[in-house]
Amino acid sequence: MEQTRKSIRRRARIPLTLPIRVHCRESAEYEWTEQSRLVDVTHFGAGFTLKRPVEIGRLIQLTIPLPHQLRCFDHTEPMYSVWSLVRHASAIPMAQHQDSAWFRVGVGFVGKQPPLSYEEDPSLRYEPLPIKVEQNSMWKLGKRLLTNQRRETRLIIPLEVLVETFDENGKPSAQEHTVTETLSSLGTCIPTNLTVGIGRILKISSARDNVSMFAAIRSRKVARDGIARLGLEFVGARWPLQRD
Repeated sequence: MEQTRKSIRRRARIPLTLPIRVHCRESAEYEWTEQSRLVDVTHFGAGFTLKRPVEIGRLIQLTIPLPHQLRCFDHTEPMYSVWSLVRHASAIPMAQHQDSAWFRVGVGFVGKQPPLSYEEDPSLRYEPLPIKVEQNSMWKLGKRLLTNQRRETRLIIPLEVLVETFDENGKPSAQEHTVTETLSSLGTCIPTNLTVGIGRILKISSARDNVSMFAAIRSRKVARDGIARLGLEFVGARWPLQRD
């Protein structure tokens, strides 16, 4: 069955370069919108590029002037506004003429409205349920992904890092030099004075390790010393702990 779905998806994939508006709420306090273009589309989902990272399992809202033959609702509206689940996201290797990273994103169409759980907490992530191979089927949302599961033990490694936030246009907004308290290849804990909430995407860099990657805030707690600690999970890559 899995092979059948993949084969049908390949046959149905249509290359289209239509303009697309991507809207994402990373947290209750922070959201962003980016204009881009489709790479390809099916009845089930679409592929496109972004100038900023987005997590797998996130719900985002797409607005596209999609042909009515590819829609599951709003067939006569000029724009197709559909909630979508991020299923794939990866960085595109930078070309010499690029001054910033690009990301290839693949989504599955979910529906006209987001679930109530999303309205209550937009930082939630979801798993997709299998779909029926029908022309007007859409992806169904499964259980919410837990955000407090730690898959790897973190080590007490103090490492000087630079943390950067982004504004609504994807440009660097604020930055802070801090030191990791614990670190693993999958995530880290850092003290911070930045005003950022759970769900936000940050950029974290180390000059010593020559590493720069993105991380999502999974937890924020204020310790007895009055300083907030952020629990971060790296997005799209692992921190290289082993060095020559």
